[in-house]
Amino acid sequence: MSLVLDPAAQDLLFREAHTAQKFSSEPVSEEQLKAVHDLVKFGPTAFNQSPLRVTLVQSPEARARLVELLSDGNKAKTASAPVVAVLSADAEFHEELDTLLPAIPNAKDMFFSERPVRERSALANAQLQAAYFIIGVRAAGLAAGPMTGADMEGIRKEFLGDDHLPLMVVNIGHPSTEEGAHYPRAPRLSYEQVFTTV
Repeated sequence: MSLVLDPAAQDLLFREAHTAQKFSSEPVSEEQLKAVHDLVKFGPTAFNQSPLRVTLVQSPEARARLVELLSDGNKAKTASAPVVAVLSADAEFHEELDTLLPAIPNAKDMFFSERPVRERSALANAQLQAAYFIIGVRAAGLAAGPMTGADMEGIRKEFLGDDHLPLMVVNIGHPSTEEGAHYPRAPRLSYEQVFTTV
């Protein structure tokens, strides 16, 4: 193999990891979530803009409100997950650029003064960060269940506000060992199907 990453870590992050449908009752600590953030915050984004925002929906009342905004097939999964995170893109990310991108002073005004430009960039880069987030959850020995089957506009209004653009809901916890905890591994495309040389 041409990979530097240890085979066990490859399995943990990719080969043996599955989108979780069920979780064990073991709790997820704030320290684990902080450790995930401390790892995945180093993933690259354009202009180091880092637009991903994570809203943890923890209280029973907030969880019930969120569940009502999910498609029917996702409600039970979210109702029982130890941790539920709503991932969104902050369209006002440019306000942090003086700190995040000191090499280009005034980048926020030079490149991101217009809201439509910011929204496009925020969505593209937060989606990239969402992928890092899922890998980070796996690196913590946890399982992630990302879902987009939801009333996203309802989630925005209920939990986020006008400046945050919802991407997905991610259920997080220790993977269950019971039957149906995840679906069987589905096929993937081959190298030849994905790569083109020009």
